[in-house]
Amino acid sequence: MSSDGDKQPAEETSESVNASSAPSPETELTVTIGATVPTGFEHTAAEEVKEKIGVDARVSRDRGRIYFPVSTDKLFQVHRLRSVDNLFVVVKEYDQYHFKESKEETLMELQELASKLPWTNALEVWRLNRTLKKKKGHRKGGHSTRAKPDSEVCDTAEQQQQEPAQEQSGDAPDTESQPPETAAEEKLVKFRVTCNRAGDKHSFSSNEAARDFGGAVQEFFQWKADMTKFDVEVLLNIHNEEMVVGIALTEESLHRRNISHFGPTTLRSTLCYGMLRLCKLQASDIILDPMCGTGAIPLEGAIEFNSSFYVAGDNNDMAVSRTLNNICHMQKRRAEKGSSPGLPVDTVQWDLCRLPVRTGSVDVIITDMPFGKRMGSRKKNWDLYPSCLREMARVCRPGSGKAVLLTQDKKCFSKAISRMGGLWKKLHTVWVNVGGLHAGVYLLKRTAGVFGQTPEDVHESPARVYKQTDEKEDD
Repeated sequence: MSSDGDKQPAEETSESVNASSAPSPETELTVTIGATVPTGFEHTAAEEVKEKIGVDARVSRDRGRIYFPVSTDKLFQVHRLRSVDNLFVVVKEYDQYHFKESKEETLMELQELASKLPWTNALEVWRLNRTLKKKKGHRKGGHSTRAKPDSEVCDTAEQQQQEPAQEQSGDAPDTESQPPETAAEEKLVKFRVTCNRAGDKHSFSSNEAARDFGGAVQEFFQWKADMTKFDVEVLLNIHNEEMVVGIALTEESLHRRNISHFGPTTLRSTLCYGMLRLCKLQASDIILDPMCGTGAIPLEGAIEFNSSFYVAGDNNDMAVSRTLNNICHMQKRRAEKGSSPGLPVDTVQWDLCRLPVRTGSVDVIITDMPFGKRMGSRKKNWDLYPSCLREMARVCRPGSGKAVLLTQDKKCFSKAISRMGGLWKKLHTVWVNVGGLHAGVYLLKRTAGVFGQTPEDVHESPARVYKQTDEKEDD
């Protein structure tokens, strides 16, 4: 039980937040936004922030995160970034937080920290962010609750039930401006604390930090703890001596935006975007994905880099069907929003090693190659990789063509590239994390060598090569 003196700070904070819950257009806050991004593509995400929001982003020492300042009038633009997975507003950031050697002392310090943090601006941004999402949901209509966590679905359903009733009774339609409802919402706020910890010099675990810090947050704000149906998610990110306290602005990852029909190894749209930016695509480029799986890469490209044309193909009929369904789903969504439904992408079923494409006619090849884990096998990759690299070299434009290839089978890929010295030149490698696997994104340049005339271009038996494509489905 907390004494009255303990409760007083929580009441004062609640009142200050209530007073600022509806910021006027004249008053703008500038806060620090944190974003999780695909590991390895932090600098790509920083470039996008600079390009679209006009501010410099800082790459965190903890891989997979960037931070950048933004004013509240540009908050809606943050949600349009294509390279970020999750967003949060920073409450407080510590570059060198000196954790105590004793676990008890450290946890006690975290408990005391909860009442000392500058929560007001972060909570105001959280409320503004929630208002933006409500407006977005109203525009989408019946589709606003699809693919959301249970808490968001329940909240949206309750709002949709309450608003018509108030309009029928003659109440003012602007329900959010009424003080009784705002006060009631404050009393019913549910929250949870999520701790992400990295480092081997901590005397405490992530669960212990989340438990003790969360208990102090609950006592300070008088919120109700709920691990599943929460309104506010407080984040405690600890990486060695770096600690960041934040409030989540996304219920689910922003990479879940294009795909409705998933396969066994569907790539995240944010990772696809990073691979596409690596190509530095030009207008009128012909982009080929010969192992498209669910079509995640060409679909992301057709939406974001729509001045190029994309051809998605696979040898597996189920993969081609998924790609077609995903394209149709996206076209339907665009039509519902009033945008042009057309997308510069087409789908073909083909044999990877016998592509029905004219020699030297493709500008960029970008694909997710089979890792040999869930699709194919490491043993078969030793035959498949050299064969598909050779066929890619045939269709790619000599001297200017590029390829961006993702694979976790690094040993096999490096060996295959060494045999392609006369056709491909490796320019750059980005190391990424794909479902817990350490993989590489390889940027290759097509040399000016003429296909079929280089010393490394050793042809193999078709029966041995083409058999490999039967094992590829969705990687």
